[in-house]
Amino acid sequence: MIQQPEYEFRSMLLTRDVSRNEARRLLTEQAEYGHWELDRLRLFPDGRRKVVLRRKIIRQVRTWSLLSD
Repeated sequence: MIQQPEYEFRSMLLTRDVSRNEARRLLTEQAEYGHWELDRLRLFPDGRRKVVLRRKIIRQVRTWSLLSD
């Protein structure tokens, strides 16, 4: 059985007065420093953008319990 990775999601709503360059800069910062990746982008007719970002949830395994056996 292959276990699928778990993700956490963050939604952002960018208003129409946010320029394309500002949106790109914002999303680049989220990707570089927060390890987020773009999951979905929706552009509305009035110019708003709904952005959904995701990142993997990394589960830690306790190694000390394995060493005590």
